[in-house]
Amino acid sequence: MNISLFCFGLGYSARFAIADLQPESVWGTTRTAEKLHALAGLGAMPLIFDGVAGAPHNGAVEDAVAEASHVLVSIAPEAQGDPVLAVFRDALAEAQPMAICYLSTVGVYGDHGGAWVDETTPCQPVSERSKRRLDAEEAWLEFGEEVGVPVSVIRLAGIYGPGRGPFRKLRDGTSRRIIKHGQVFNRIHGEDIGRIVAAALGQQAVGIFNGADDEPAPPQDVIAYAAKLLGMEPPPEVPFEEAEMSPMARSFYGENKRVRNDKIKTELGVNLAYRSYREGLAATLAAERAPSGGTVQALARQKHIG
Repeated sequence: MNISLFCFGLGYSARFAIADLQPESVWGTTRTAEKLHALAGLGAMPLIFDGVAGAPHNGAVEDAVAEASHVLVSIAPEAQGDPVLAVFRDALAEAQPMAICYLSTVGVYGDHGGAWVDETTPCQPVSERSKRRLDAEEAWLEFGEEVGVPVSVIRLAGIYGPGRGPFRKLRDGTSRRIIKHGQVFNRIHGEDIGRIVAAALGQQAVGIFNGADDEPAPPQDVIAYAAKLLGMEPPPEVPFEEAEMSPMARSFYGENKRVRNDKIKTELGVNLAYRSYREGLAATLAAERAPSGGTVQALARQKHIG
């Protein structure tokens, strides 16, 4: 099947999806003209979308949406709602793409005291950004039902991979092992995000899917393992109560849960390449040490785009 992909927000996760899908053509949006060159370097046809209705560049986006067979949405919602639906709802309804995939976050589940959650677990988001995400999920699923387009929602765990891992902070001495008793997080490697998105779009999936690895783990264990891979001593432990953290970083520790990923396996047939942080960190370090530097741009160039 020939795929022409439109990416609202061609960021880190979307680039792995492109590399896995290998579409015949790609359009991608960014908020500013300064970033257009980077998108072109990926083989994507770059466009500006700054979330403003009536902006002069929106016409070009509408034209591209009309040509795309599949749409990936990787833009965070705003206080007033999802910006893509706010501006391009009618254009998408008229275009009737074969499938739409919306990237969300496991943060919508909120805090469950370390218990297991799955796609049927009632959501109780804590942070304002997670509440907005849940509203956006519902809006996209309702849109799909209304216009007859398959819409899948992928709730992503903590994203990591080449260029987005713990190694730089360990090397420069800024990494910390923050200890909060009983705290665990799931993670998901960028390459596995690509697999999940490709499966959801290719199968015209409908509904919610958790994009998470098999092993929720304490964050301090992940840092210690990364240090071991580098052949260095792990940073000292810092009690959560004593740690200096940004409000956003601290809010992550206010949500404790274990995320099940059975549905991506049974319904989408996804086999994770990195089932735990151990395999994922080893692959990340190897990619970052490669001559290309392991960047997502290099990954995208290795697999044909455009």
